[in-house]
Amino acid sequence: MTIVQQEDLIQSVADALQYISYYHPRDYIRHLARAYEREQSPAAKDAIAQILSNSRMCAEGRRPVCQDTGIVNVFLKIGMDARLEGFRGSSFPSVADAVNEGVRRAYLHPDNKLRASIVEDPIFGRRNTKDNTPAVIHMELVPGDTVDVDVAAKGAGSENKSKFAMLNPSDSIVDWVLETVPTMGAGWCPPGMLGIGVGGTAEKAMMMAKESLMEPIDMHELLARGPRDKHEELRVELYEKVNRLGIGAQGLGGLSTVLDVKIRTFPTHAGSQPIAMIPNCAATRHVHFALDGSGPAEFEAPSLEDWPKVTWTPAAQSRRVNLDTLAREEVTKWKPGETLLLSGKMLTGRDAAHKRIQDMLEKGEKLPVNFTDRVIYYVGPVDPVRDEIVGPAGPTTATRMDKFTEMMLGRTGLVAMIGKGERGPAAIEAIRKHKAASLIAVGGAAYLVAKAIRKSRVLAFGDLGMEAIYEFEVKDMPVTVAVDANGTSVHQTGPAEWEKRIKDFKIPVAVA
Repeated sequence: MTIVQQEDLIQSVADALQYISYYHPRDYIRHLARAYEREQSPAAKDAIAQILSNSRMCAEGRRPVCQDTGIVNVFLKIGMDARLEGFRGSSFPSVADAVNEGVRRAYLHPDNKLRASIVEDPIFGRRNTKDNTPAVIHMELVPGDTVDVDVAAKGAGSENKSKFAMLNPSDSIVDWVLETVPTMGAGWCPPGMLGIGVGGTAEKAMMMAKESLMEPIDMHELLARGPRDKHEELRVELYEKVNRLGIGAQGLGGLSTVLDVKIRTFPTHAGSQPIAMIPNCAATRHVHFALDGSGPAEFEAPSLEDWPKVTWTPAAQSRRVNLDTLAREEVTKWKPGETLLLSGKMLTGRDAAHKRIQDMLEKGEKLPVNFTDRVIYYVGPVDPVRDEIVGPAGPTTATRMDKFTEMMLGRTGLVAMIGKGERGPAAIEAIRKHKAASLIAVGGAAYLVAKAIRKSRVLAFGDLGMEAIYEFEVKDMPVTVAVDANGTSVHQTGPAEWEKRIKDFKIPVAVA
């Protein structure tokens, strides 16, 4: 009988979470490198270059690939011939307690502190637990004498795009996927991966979709050898047809929206066809390990030779913008899809800060910050370590602030916003009405973006932690004009253009 010590489980979970915070899986890097090589859309190619450059920087610096270091998902398959020891009389008496202690150690690690994003009392208080616990844990008893564990850190940008439906048995899965993917927008930071679960019950379909995201990315190999069965034929069909939508990297339009599609199935009721779809983003983070009684798991650092020789640099035609002298008239000259290099002082603020601003305005209170002719960055950065000014600081999904856009543009004097992904109709109309702009930074390039931040200080709402209003002083921070002062959105024009190009010019999107 194998004896697995509690401390080995705790330390293995902690080490796994540190490991996946800064190392992309090799299979993801290889498939993303192939996508970069064949990408024909300049905007999408630039975005992938930023993601690849960021990934290598994180591997070298051992800092998170994304500022959203995720909600922890842990899947344990516990062998029935394994014995767990060290739990009785411990401060962590259950397997869940031990896993959460591993999460706690990982996220509070002094050399690579990870962002704590988990809030308790999700309906009312929404208080941050400060250590990213608890994890979402699934356990299964299986034959064998080992404890097999899959650990993943899932960011909200992709998790929020999870989809579920109860289809009729005669409904087309392909049609549902192709209708649903465009509704996910770009906030999930493509190119990534789609996990699909079909069958069982509602919760089983969701579980299968999530678990499928732990599988290796092997679409390149599948295309090279050809599908062996109907399930693999369906994977290839969905891969090709989703990429023909032209959504592309960061939703800017291009050839690669997904790098792979995974499908798991389970027997279901004759009158049902439950289906769930969950995307993995550009910050794909997961690892598998097994405990066999010999000690904690060991994680081998990948070779930097696994990364392509891609180093992002701004295009020569990029427009330089001085934020300290910015005026609305200059904003009206920015063109959709244009790359800007921002220098000077910008503000930050996300959901909680915007809600507090709204409450203050409704009460007639004076705001603690002057927003006139300023730019706000939707960001919740990782805490700095060592000599950092700020930790990884990539963009938050912009649509979450859509409900506040008219207020911010109409009542505070704000002239531009930076986030990731598309803006909704109400936000676009407010931008057009007030001759403002919405910009995007690349989701999945958080460490690269952070290198542009030279100074940081809290201006207001310090009690909100990462959600406080900061002032960042930046130098050549790269952003793209997503919605211009006329209300033209590249997240509408870009995919439409590339879907037409792919169709008209018969551009291949599945190349072995």
